[in-house]
Formats: sequence, C-alpha cells, structure tokens
Amino acid sequence: MSDVVRVEQPAPRLEGGLRSLIAPLSTLGPLFALLLASAYFASRTDRFLTGPNLSLVVQQSMVVGVLAIGQTLIILTAGIDLSCGAVMALGSIVMTRLAVINGVNPYLAIALGILVCVAFGALNGGLITRVQLPPFIVTLGTLNIAFAITHIYSQNQTVTNVPDSLTGFGNTFQIGQTSITYGTVLMFILYLLTWYVLRQTAVGRHVYAVGNNPEAARLSGINTSTLLLGVYTVAGLFYGIAALLLVGRTNVGDPNAGQTENLASITAVVLGGTSLFGGRGRIMGTLVGVLIVGVFRNGLQLIGVDSVYQILVTGILVILAVTVDQFARRRQQ
Repeated sequence: MSDVVRVEQPAPRLEGGLRSLIAPLSTLGPLFALLLASAYFASRTDRFLTGPNLSLVVQQSMVVGVLAIGQTLIILTAGIDLSCGAVMALGSIVMTRLAVINGVNPYLAIALGILVCVAFGALNGGLITRVQLPPFIVTLGTLNIAFAITHIYSQNQTVTNVPDSLTGFGNTFQIGQTSITYGTVLMFILYLLTWYVLRQTAVGRHVYAVGNNPEAARLSGINTSTLLLGVYTVAGLFYGIAALLLVGRTNVGDPNAGQTENLASITAVVLGGTSLFGGRGRIMGTLVGVLIVGVFRNGLQLIGVDSVYQILVTGILVILAVTVDQFARRRQQ
C-alpha cells in the first residue's frame, strides 16, 4: 500500500508544475515574441531601432490599438465584435461631413461622431442582452449596417479640407530627433486607464467574472445584462475615439476605411494573450499584441518582404496564440 502512495503522489506535483508554466506563458509569451521579433529585425537592418522608425510603428498602430481596447473588453466577457472597423469608419465620416459639408462646429461634429459609435455599441449590447442573440451574428449584422450607412451618407465621396480641430491628434511634438504624435500619447493614456479599471475596480472584476462563468456571476449578484450592455457601449466609445485618431492620421474622412481593422483588432487581442473563451487576459497584453503586429509589418517592409508574407506571418502567430490558450484552458479543467 505504501508503494502505491509513493507512486501516485508525484503526479499532482507534475500537473501543478505544468499549470504554473502555462500561466506565465500566456502572459510573458507575447512580450517575448515582441522582443524576439524586434531583435531579429534589428539584426537585419540598421533602420529598425532608430527613434523615427519606432515612433512610426506606434503611429501606424494607434488606431487599431484603441479599437483593440474595446475589443478586449468584449472578448473578456466571451463575446466578439466584428463591427468595430465599420462603426469607426461611420464615426469618422459623420465627424468630417458635419464639419466640412454642413458647417457644424468641429467640436460638436466630433461629439456627434463619437455619439454615433456609442449608439452602435449600445445597439450591439441591447440585441445581445435583451433579444439574446449571439454576439457573432449581431455584430456581423451591424457591420453590414454601418458599412451601408457610411457609403450612403458619404455618397462614396472622401471628405477633404478637414478643419485642424479634427486633425489635432495627428500633430507631433519632438523628443530629440524623434517626432511623436499626440494620438499615440492618448492611446497609451487610454490603456493605463483601462488597466486601472480592470484591475483596481469592482466593475473590472465583474467583467472577468462574467467572462469566466456568467451564470455563477449572476447568482453572486452581478447584473450580467446591464454589465454586458455597458461593456458594448463603452467599446463603442473607444471606436469613436479611434475614428477621431483615424481622421487625425489621414487628414480625410474616408468611407472605405476600417474594412480590415476588425480582424486586426481581434488579432492584437489574441496575440496579447486574452482568451477567446473569456475571463482571462490583460489589457497590457493587448498593447503588446498591437505592437507585435506593427513591428512585423514594419520590419518585413524594411527588409523588402512582400506584404502578402506579412499577412502569412500574422496568421501563423494567431494560430499559435490560440493553440497556447486552448492548451492552457484544457489544463485548468
């Protein structure tokens, strides 16, 4: 009998050891991938690690980066939003057309554009919580609705001569020889605020609880419907801010913008270690995921690799990230 005990006792320790290794892998893995990619591109070209180029990487990532904040909040609740890019494009068209074509005060135009995005977020949340439709179906539908409204309202025309008030976040300031946009500063501030809310407030803990087990969260006293409605509405707010950053970066209102940003934001969230099954992930991991995508696109371009290989590499990274997530989830069951 004692022999049996001695044989069976080490097994739980091994299981616990594997679990303890999987947890940091999902957290530190994205950061390690970012550092490894940066080291590789730095070894291939001297231009990569220069201040102007690294600033460019962040500038090119700031719009998707803000979209990915809203996407992270939704995925943490085990949902998904396919409409974010189209909603962002609609918000940017509303802002620019109101200001340029209709002569509305630019700041009021910005507020109305953001409000349209918030309304779409609330619509998504309402259909999911009140009608109890799947998030995938709801946001697929609102993607098409937002896309159609954008093209109808804009008459398929790009809005130019945008007032300076709408492009302010595209302006830069100097640190040494490096130009940094105000939009990138805003993006980092938004990540810090979201990190604080998720980690230090009851609302943040409720978001994780609903993602882990919505029924258990409901039985513990959390109003899951109100929380989910709030999450989708706040995500809409982030899409509106991303619309403003998009105008600041491009200096136009483009009805064709945002057509791939929904997938880019999901990619960033997954690469950052947030579980597609909900309840597990870190907002700063999403920021790392955004930078991973930006670094790969920039680095491959610098070394002369065709853009199709950038998409290939990104796809491989997404599959690897989801595989790690799935393995970790099975180990926890």
